[in-house]
Amino acid sequence: MGRRDGVRRVAIACQGGGSHTAFTAGVVKRLLTEQKGNYEVVALSGTSGGAICAFLAWYALLDKDGDKAEKLLGSFWNDNSAYTFHEKFVNDLFVWTNRLEGAIVLPTVSPYSTYLSSWAQDQLRKLLERQPINFKSLEERAVSSNLMLLVGAVDVISGEFKAFNSLKGEVGVDTILASAALPTLFRAVRIGEGVYWDGLFSQNPPVRELTNANPDEIWVIQIDPERRDREPKSMADILDRRNELAGNLSLHQEIHSIEKINELVDKLGEGDDPDTKRLPLPGEEKEYKIIEVRRIEMSEPLDFASKLDRSPSFIRRLMSYGDRRAGEFLEAIAFEAAWRARDPEVVMHFFAEEAEVKLVPPLAGHAIYRGKREIRSVVEEHLANGLRLDPTKHRVTGDRVTWAVRAPSSHSSGNTVEGKAEAVFREGKIKSFTFEMQRGYVSEKRLSPSA
Repeated sequence: MGRRDGVRRVAIACQGGGSHTAFTAGVVKRLLTEQKGNYEVVALSGTSGGAICAFLAWYALLDKDGDKAEKLLGSFWNDNSAYTFHEKFVNDLFVWTNRLEGAIVLPTVSPYSTYLSSWAQDQLRKLLERQPINFKSLEERAVSSNLMLLVGAVDVISGEFKAFNSLKGEVGVDTILASAALPTLFRAVRIGEGVYWDGLFSQNPPVRELTNANPDEIWVIQIDPERRDREPKSMADILDRRNELAGNLSLHQEIHSIEKINELVDKLGEGDDPDTKRLPLPGEEKEYKIIEVRRIEMSEPLDFASKLDRSPSFIRRLMSYGDRRAGEFLEAIAFEAAWRARDPEVVMHFFAEEAEVKLVPPLAGHAIYRGKREIRSVVEEHLANGLRLDPTKHRVTGDRVTWAVRAPSSHSSGNTVEGKAEAVFREGKIKSFTFEMQRGYVSEKRLSPSA
């Protein structure tokens, strides 16, 4: 099953990272409350704090209620915030201690050697159970539903990566606690014969298994930064960056595996339309299709200690930031639809009056076009004619929205050349747009007899 009456089947993957996951909550709230029938969420996954966000959203969607997801996410993060004098004191002390650890060497204590660890884990359990969720009927509802939830964790003993699956009745409070069991803070969680740590060390978040829900697209909410502005030198920063790179490594590997299958489907599949192209498996009923992957990034630079910060102002700021980033993401999707439709008038609607378009060599030197009047010619020649989105590569919404693109080659071989396009969205409009192609590109307009 692919598109159904223009509706896209979407799976949402939520990366984890302590209080930074409030950004994820803001993104998910906006995505689920603003959907207008253009997409249907068929699966969610998450790890650590991302697992909590995915779980709350999933529970609401069991009732097909996006507004309920907004209430549950808002309720959890409000309850998790430090409001009382005692909570504020403990929170500030905890954050300050972890920042101090970056400057001097402090003694480390095993979570098995202090009552504070089991107390904190118990508080998280109570926080989850305080939410308006019927945990008694959860397994029955989960198994009878077609909506899949995956929760990432790793078995400490066997080293096996585990994606607990709601469709198999494997998701509950203990599962969420296992996914959030950061080993330096919490004790491992026993489920059945397994002993589980935080999924940050395995799949952050599970992505590959989401393809079992047969989505048309996978949207990954990423909070661990790809780049850092400076070299980490304190032990806290070094360990934090190491964990970020480890988490992103597994994410990149899973996205890469999907992209390789996309390329095979695109090259060998039956049909011309990427939305309907299929690659059957010999001797099997299963067939592969192109699954488009999008990433929504948190680009704000934050330190490790802030992952433990539960101050209400910080939580609200990250949730608001996630809401804005989700808005830019949805605008980018709408812009893509206009781009695919090849209608210059609709495409031009997305550009701000004072927008700027830059063509990077070999496209017309370092040409810069400012204002809608100048930009229109570029849109008509390149965006509405020559350049096409590459559905096999993932797209990124961060400080900029980045697409991989294809275009006709200047050679008569019928091959295409590759490049990228980047846009900066502000308040629903494109403020700047950049085209960068490999050598050998020529627009369709230039190739036409009337050009």
